[in-house]
Amino acid sequence: MRKAVFVVFIMLTVAGFVFAEGQKEATSEVNVSELQDGFYFAQEDGFSEKTGWKYMVSLEVENGEIVDVEWNGAHRDAGYDKVYRSENGMYGMVENGGAQAPWYVQAERVEKKLLETQDLAALTYDDGGYTDAVSGVSIHINEFVDTAKKALAQGPVGRGPYKDGYYHAEYDEFSHGWRDYVDLTVVGGYIVAARWDAYPEEGDMHKYEYSKEGMYGMVENGGAQAPWWEQVDLAEAHLLEIQDPSKIEYLDEDGHVDGISGVSIHVKELFGLAEEALEEAK
Repeated sequence: MRKAVFVVFIMLTVAGFVFAEGQKEATSEVNVSELQDGFYFAQEDGFSEKTGWKYMVSLEVENGEIVDVEWNGAHRDAGYDKVYRSENGMYGMVENGGAQAPWYVQAERVEKKLLETQDLAALTYDDGGYTDAVSGVSIHINEFVDTAKKALAQGPVGRGPYKDGYYHAEYDEFSHGWRDYVDLTVVGGYIVAARWDAYPEEGDMHKYEYSKEGMYGMVENGGAQAPWWEQVDLAEAHLLEIQDPSKIEYLDEDGHVDGISGVSIHVKELFGLAEEALEEAK
């Protein structure tokens, strides 16, 4: 368990050092030297309502030592992962926010600190998640620490079956005014984000936003149990849970299922296009 460390600035005669006031000790619940060899992976339970991001940590252990670690993130709209976006100028923390370094650079500094110390307790942070323990890091690190602890505590899981990256598939033609597409994000070999949406035949608003704005009246006009976008969220979450879209069993040719709670819409577009997109990831 983490504990708050409240320290006034004390000058020591032998070695002058200072603990940051209010820093939290990220006490590791796992003795690294006792870990099994293998690939460890964990992610946050859901996407942030505020930022849309969800973080994940991958670690590799050999002979009781962490030899590789990656901190990454996926957006709820899928697409490229956070490291890729940051490396390629698509996440402008420096240009737009005045940060001292891009996100991926700061993430690498945190990763390096863990590799050097082999101890998550070395990564202290305050109530806002910010740290004085790693030079040149101004981003909050609590997501990294918590997710790394989760990965190490649950044991090695092995790398997932897919190649990391961003994958996309879409229909060639419109149907009832929409053309469906699916975006997937793979990190650590696992699908960590999925977005099922549709291009409009007329206008600019994609189907998900159109539904969320209350302009696709499935509930009001058709008696559906929930708006289209809410059922899409549930179907996407099911894909992230099962990881293999080919496992879906349809009730009929339209693509309805009964294995996803709260979903009554046909979902063959999501799982069929996801299966097609992942052909490139095998």
